[in-house]
Amino acid sequence: MNNRDFALPKLSLRFFPIWQRHWLVWKKIAAPSILGHLADPVIYMLGLGYGLGSLLPTMGGMSYMAFLAAGTVCYSTMNSASFEALYSGFARMHEQRTWEAILNTPVSLDDVVLSEILWAATKSLMSGAAVLAVIWVLGLSHSLMSLWMIPLALLIGLAFASLGLIMTALAPAYDFFMYYFTLVITPMMLLCGVFFPVTQLPESMQVIAGVLPLTHAIDLARPLMGGTIPPQALLHIGVLLAYTLIAFYVSLVLFRRRLSR
Repeated sequence: MNNRDFALPKLSLRFFPIWQRHWLVWKKIAAPSILGHLADPVIYMLGLGYGLGSLLPTMGGMSYMAFLAAGTVCYSTMNSASFEALYSGFARMHEQRTWEAILNTPVSLDDVVLSEILWAATKSLMSGAAVLAVIWVLGLSHSLMSLWMIPLALLIGLAFASLGLIMTALAPAYDFFMYYFTLVITPMMLLCGVFFPVTQLPESMQVIAGVLPLTHAIDLARPLMGGTIPPQALLHIGVLLAYTLIAFYVSLVLFRRRLSR
């Protein structure tokens, strides 16, 4: 690496046409894309919610179905952003060489990476909003506070898109992403409170869960769904923003190194 690889990002509004290009391409497959991102979390929510929910008492002052639904919104947005940043981002960078074509215009790599993060976050926003609509249809939340979960979905998307792009910058092929999903995404889904409270874990695992971004997302989502202001909301938002900014910078450094070879 040289010193230019570590330079701070220099961003401009030129990222927007790239984001717009991704939007126009996605519109052609919008229906199956939305269905694909919606089916998995809704199946989890309905299957486990009605199945385990009939056996379990209330959790945190809400039914298990509602408890699970709040975690499912965060899980869905995490997955949506991760898949877009990893598989679709890698395809545009490596397989289709879309980035190469874009970089032959007056656009910097910094803007290209930013557009990838914002596009993945946009897809996570749509995924989270779709799951929230199902929650409202099922009557699991009646509070207008739950609408704050929509901007929260965007923030979750920004954090996990930035983290995902680090792996995209390092990946030699698609198979590499299985390590990320097996060693990072799946453990977060199990440790961070999607299916049961983090307090049920041993203390050492609670400490690990406490530094993971999905835990902070769920700690914001669950009170909002119940109609209350989340305790330590600014702390949780700050952690998610920190993950976003640090991961964005790290991914940008790695992309600069990769594409300069």
